[in-house]
Amino acid sequence: MTSSEIRDSFLKFFESKQHKIVPSAPLVVKNDPTLMFTNAGMNQFKDIFLGNAPAQYKRIADSQKCLRVSGKHNDLEEVGYDGYHHTLFEMLGNWSFGDYFKEDAIAWAWEFLTVTLKIEKNNLYVTVFEGSKEDGLDPDNEAREIWKKFVTEDKIIYGNKKDNFWEMGETGPCGPCSEIHIDLRTEDAKKALAGRNLVNASHPEVIEIWNNVFIQYNRKADRSLELLPDKHVDTGMGFERLCMVMQGKTSSYETDVFQPIIQKIALTSNKSYGKEEMTDIAMRVIADHLRAISFAITDGEVPSNTGAGYVIRRILRRAVRYGYTYLNQTEPFICKVFSALINTMGNAYPELINCKDFIEKVIYEEELTFLRTLETGIKLLDNIIKECNSKGSKTVDGETAFKLYDTFGFPLDLTELILREQGLSVNIEQFNNEMLNQKSRSRQAAVVETLDWVKVRENEAVTFVGYDGLDAEINITRYRKVSSKGKEMYHLVFDKTPFYAESGGQVGDTGFIETNGDKTFIIDTQKENNLIIHICNELPKDVKSTYKAVVNSEDRINTQCNHSATHLMHAALREVLGTHVEQKGSLVNPNYLRFDFSHYQKMNAEDIRKVENIVNQKIRHNDILNETREMPIDDARKLGAMALFGEKYGEKVRVIKLGDSVELCGGTHVKASGQIGAFKILSEGAISAGIRRIEAVAGVKAEAYINEKLDTLNCINTIFKNPKELTKSVQNVLDENQVLRKQIELLLKDRNKIIKAELVQKIKTINGIQVIAEKIAIDSALSIKDLAFQLKSEHTNLFFVIAAEIDGKASISVMITEDLIKNKGLNAGVIIKEISKEINGSGGGQAFYASAGGTNINGFDLAIKKAIGFLN
Repeated sequence: MTSSEIRDSFLKFFESKQHKIVPSAPLVVKNDPTLMFTNAGMNQFKDIFLGNAPAQYKRIADSQKCLRVSGKHNDLEEVGYDGYHHTLFEMLGNWSFGDYFKEDAIAWAWEFLTVTLKIEKNNLYVTVFEGSKEDGLDPDNEAREIWKKFVTEDKIIYGNKKDNFWEMGETGPCGPCSEIHIDLRTEDAKKALAGRNLVNASHPEVIEIWNNVFIQYNRKADRSLELLPDKHVDTGMGFERLCMVMQGKTSSYETDVFQPIIQKIALTSNKSYGKEEMTDIAMRVIADHLRAISFAITDGEVPSNTGAGYVIRRILRRAVRYGYTYLNQTEPFICKVFSALINTMGNAYPELINCKDFIEKVIYEEELTFLRTLETGIKLLDNIIKECNSKGSKTVDGETAFKLYDTFGFPLDLTELILREQGLSVNIEQFNNEMLNQKSRSRQAAVVETLDWVKVRENEAVTFVGYDGLDAEINITRYRKVSSKGKEMYHLVFDKTPFYAESGGQVGDTGFIETNGDKTFIIDTQKENNLIIHICNELPKDVKSTYKAVVNSEDRINTQCNHSATHLMHAALREVLGTHVEQKGSLVNPNYLRFDFSHYQKMNAEDIRKVENIVNQKIRHNDILNETREMPIDDARKLGAMALFGEKYGEKVRVIKLGDSVELCGGTHVKASGQIGAFKILSEGAISAGIRRIEAVAGVKAEAYINEKLDTLNCINTIFKNPKELTKSVQNVLDENQVLRKQIELLLKDRNKIIKAELVQKIKTINGIQVIAEKIAIDSALSIKDLAFQLKSEHTNLFFVIAAEIDGKASISVMITEDLIKNKGLNAGVIIKEISKEINGSGGGQAFYASAGGTNINGFDLAIKKAIGFLN
């Protein structure tokens, strides 16, 4: 069976069991502070497991894109080196939300594998939870008894808590699980050692293919367990591993999921797959990583220096580095392989086809940038090697290697490879210590202690009423205490709320809740899974009272102006630049708007003015907001509503139509475009490959910006005594200034010639060395450097140390001619570090020239004396 046929057969099987087939959720997780990427098939259903949202369907099945590159599920370093680890993988899953439980889940898993796919039963082993004394849990004999209907007892294995008890996180839903493993070894190997002895032993040919999780407990903050009111089933089967089984391969990289991509890599790099180990590993790494970064980009995440974007950049750079090191690829080439991914997965995931040009452009630019980084790193490493050789050392210290890695993005293994070729090595222990210290700092900065929710009332679904008003009578349904960096805060959940929770780029509302004159201020509103969480610094005195919730109206109105202006600007950008423009990120707050969009070149002034004019025309037109809150998504698409890649939409969506702009949006907006008032773009620039960013203001903030600029202009006009042509007057002054600057430069050059001549006259000999050591009056440190280099070109055997007061601060410089460096071992950088202490400063430089700045001009004499002392 082909991989497409295998995926289809799974979905059709569970469709026949009355499961609703749903699309894959985006890779990048939004509104969940505990997750950066979807790393398991169940992520998109967390709200249901947590009880924060009702299940729309009792039975669901899908094929979910997952990414595992960090945390406890970190597969990155294993990728490419074995046959089954991947960063991106598909998880085939079926779910029951309070419907069927262990019996049906186990029976259907067995039926699909052995009847539908006809996998040999004797090659399958199953595991069940052995129990836990720590948690007071008995062995899962219920699952064991069910399995005995399908397999003999020697095929059933008890598994420990690590392998057979699944938990969503430190707290939350959890339960025992029952895995299905397959033995892919040869018959001789099976006879020599039973497969049950290799289950969960990391054997590459005895692997888990299916996991049935039986969610029946809730883990509390004190680590205790309580039974959930409803029992759920969460199952997952590794698609790539299943393809390996069905296609008779011992590595998933040998299946039709990867081979077309690998063969394209081989063709592009002019290498052969299957000939050399490291070449093969490199091709597997690149094939795997290409899938991960391509799907992340289609889901709206581009490489960057922070958050999820940094992870994507790290994955792509790992692929580039393997191509550079083992396939001799010194020019961008991964972008040329993308077409093979479309051929293998484009039918199942058409978004790859829709984003083809954009993905290729982003990958190309990132490859080009990192290849330059590699060149820079290699030059730095060359200097490090020279320094080691000059000292007679065979080891590069770990701090230096870590700086190459952390500051310049130069991978450790490439550093080791280059050093090994030169007979050198890295102090790995020091490097690892630096890495641990960095991780420790990051962990400490991110530590958040969250206590269990305290329920005040029955946990009803939270209703957002903020579209229609800025206040409401509310009741607190639950609260919890949260501690971070020594500061305590409280999270409140209401039965209904006018506060908008941060999402879709719009910031969360602030305001207060009040009862009987007792106010509690809401400092932020966030969304955690499906809960709207109101953050405050103190707990309300009486959590059981009814409160009036009031949103900060000024901030909300300003935010709405900026949000509606964003929609109008999006439409205007597509009109001016082309329909390739798509939103890639946004921020909407009371003060300004920020909009990231796909475009390949800088906008010129004319284009920016056109966009501004279109938006302001729409504002003046005063189009009424047309809002539909529960529109079937198919109807919204027919209407032409813009949907964002990377967002998960339900079957019913909210559609915002303002003039020609039609978008799917959950944010708050003005009632008519005229309420925006005015719109002005502040800046436009690149933030990454193929992504531009506009910052702009609307409403009263636009008025304030324009008034500020007018005030500045009026001030300049007054300074120039209100000329008829202000621009011409300013230009005349600039021209005159330029002439005067040139005259001053000539005068300074003449003065510096005089200073140089005077310094030459003052040369004295100390221990056979010509020395210039003086305090002088000069205009800049640059002039001192110019003097030093002139004297260096005209003299040999010269030691030069000059001190000067520049702009009220102490400045000192040391220059040494090459012959003194070679014959006397003098080093200006070493000398400057020592003598700069006398001026309460610091500095550095190279062996032939170094400089320092400080605050103590009274230390010049001692500094010069110290410098001369190096000649003794």
